[in-house]
Amino acid sequence: MRTSLASKLFNALNYAMLTLFALVTLLPFIYVVIISFTDPSEYLAKPLLLIPEHWSLTAYKYIFSTDAFLKAMGVSGFLAVFGTVCSLIVTSALAYVLSRKRLKGKKFFLITILLTMLFNPGMIPNYLLVDSLGLMDSVWALILPALTSAWYVFLMRNFYQEIPDELEEAAKIDGCSDVGVFIRIMLPVSVSALAAFGLFYAVAYWNTYFSGVLYINSDALRPLQVLLQMMLISATQMADPSVAAMLDSERTVPPEVIKMAAVVVSSLPIVIVYPFLQKYFVKGMMVGSVKG
Repeated sequence: MRTSLASKLFNALNYAMLTLFALVTLLPFIYVVIISFTDPSEYLAKPLLLIPEHWSLTAYKYIFSTDAFLKAMGVSGFLAVFGTVCSLIVTSALAYVLSRKRLKGKKFFLITILLTMLFNPGMIPNYLLVDSLGLMDSVWALILPALTSAWYVFLMRNFYQEIPDELEEAAKIDGCSDVGVFIRIMLPVSVSALAAFGLFYAVAYWNTYFSGVLYINSDALRPLQVLLQMMLISATQMADPSVAAMLDSERTVPPEVIKMAAVVVSSLPIVIVYPFLQKYFVKGMMVGSVKG
């Protein structure tokens, strides 16, 4: 079929608008990366620039200059891996149990979980609960309060309800128990959903900040985001004119450059992992969201 001139102009206009929107979206990310590699003295002279004349790793050297950074990376990495695995196990197991018709008291459990979505107890009750359980200044204080999500449980429940009952009955005829059905049948068929939810859990654990401020007092257990915030505060204080006057100006790192480098460092692991889970992302977010 021949394309008319009006259709060609319309397509060209669409491509131009989409390209413009893409550039507007990518420009802030490009700016963050470029400023993080910009020489501090050049940034102080020209704060708004896209192509610096002098590149520098000063901001990254400042971030990696302390042993606490590596410890914080280890804590956040442990939370992102171990916490995500625990969250996926609890979420999928709870969703599978709630999807079974033979579960006694299922309505009560569903209402109880739904209430957690509607009513948030607040910071003080959560703090008192963590303190009463003896989890203060422990890595479990960063995992257990965020172990599962009621919304993800309902999505996974709807997904398991769409799986034919005959599949479970066939597995039980072959000798599988309820745990065996869950491990050998349900988990393999829900890989896409687990990958999508796992990405969200990993991002949440990696970006743990407020819980780290509330529950963690030890320097060795501080998550990465808490440490980066402390370093930003330190850099801001060092950039104060009253403080900088006592120091060599060439050795003062602008806090804005530190912020950009901190954003790059904290975002890089998730950016690296996301392409490997992208093929599961759309499909995983759709399962269980529409019940046919």
